[in-house]
Amino acid sequence: MAVADPMEVSRSSPSAVSGQFVELGAAGPLRLDSGTELAAFGVAYQTYGTLNADKSNAVLVCHALTGDQHAANDHPMTQKPGWWDIMIGPGRPLDTDRYFVICANVLGGCMGSTGPGEINPETGKPWGLAFPVITIGDMVRAQARLLDHLGIDQLFCVIGGSMGGMQALQWASAYPERVFASVPIAAASRHSAQNIAFHEVGRQAIMADRDWHGGAYHDHGTTPRAGLAVARMAAHITYLSEAALRRKFGRKLQDRDRITFGFDADFQVESYLRHQGMTFVDRFDANSYLYITRAMDYFDLAAEHGGSLAAAFHKTPVRFCAISFTSDWLFPTSDSREVVKALNSEAANVSFVEVDTDKGHDAFLLDEPEFHKTLVGFLNGAADKRGLKKP
Repeated sequence: MAVADPMEVSRSSPSAVSGQFVELGAAGPLRLDSGTELAAFGVAYQTYGTLNADKSNAVLVCHALTGDQHAANDHPMTQKPGWWDIMIGPGRPLDTDRYFVICANVLGGCMGSTGPGEINPETGKPWGLAFPVITIGDMVRAQARLLDHLGIDQLFCVIGGSMGGMQALQWASAYPERVFASVPIAAASRHSAQNIAFHEVGRQAIMADRDWHGGAYHDHGTTPRAGLAVARMAAHITYLSEAALRRKFGRKLQDRDRITFGFDADFQVESYLRHQGMTFVDRFDANSYLYITRAMDYFDLAAEHGGSLAAAFHKTPVRFCAISFTSDWLFPTSDSREVVKALNSEAANVSFVEVDTDKGHDAFLLDEPEFHKTLVGFLNGAADKRGLKKP
């Protein structure tokens, strides 16, 4: 049984909006894939439900690029329900009467976990670009330290969509003995060239903003709002499907009955994207966006195992349920099939479901009955095998 290091400190986050927080690293530095070591680092997290006596009902929810630890409580900055509130709670797929749900802000994030916007203890100023480049593996190693702190040896399940799905795969590969079940949703074992290209557009928009100041905007009292907003707008398009955009907006005009022959937001879809961009900059840090998108770009699970994805899951004891969506062009079904094929070659216990929907990549965040039914069925079966009591 892992034991919390007595030198580790749980307290309120230095960021008043981040909830539970622990400073880690006293038991040893966190060695990053870049070769850099973090002697001390903080993780902000939230928990929902109750950890049972033998600590066998823990579910780690991994958030996507722009998510954070506020999965099922009102977000302290937006005052809106958490990004997976639809999924977590009594009677919901991640039933908090049965499971103890943990969601942590990733390393490099901007909601309390150590990242480029937090204070560098060596300088007393925000890290900025002095913060080391991180990977999905680094995020998972930081989460493993959090579980050590909580005294949880094995997760009942690790689950997430998009970047969260990458973490679910990394967890199963790096710590198979600590994962009973893994659910990667709308994810892939590596980032595609197309996805890297979209991320590069976003990063260049941020770095081209005159208020970015080479990443030292905190020193200048500025924020690269325009660049970050454009980055969000470009990315947001990839989260939706063409059908969803057509159904919601079509070519409808915004508060006018004719085009203006100018560059104002004539169309509703333009106004929608501008709103998405401007609200995003109120809750997200531009440098965190650079670091987290880079972590996704670098993710390539096969490359970590000599080019063999199957080798990443050699003799895995983990139960998998891979889920994709028919209209997701950011992480298409072929990406999930590649993972399932590798797992099958290792005779792994794996289920795969492609959910028929026109809601695009973001379907994992929405009320999608077939998706929820699939997840409940898998979790109930795994929980019964695990011996978890029904509520």
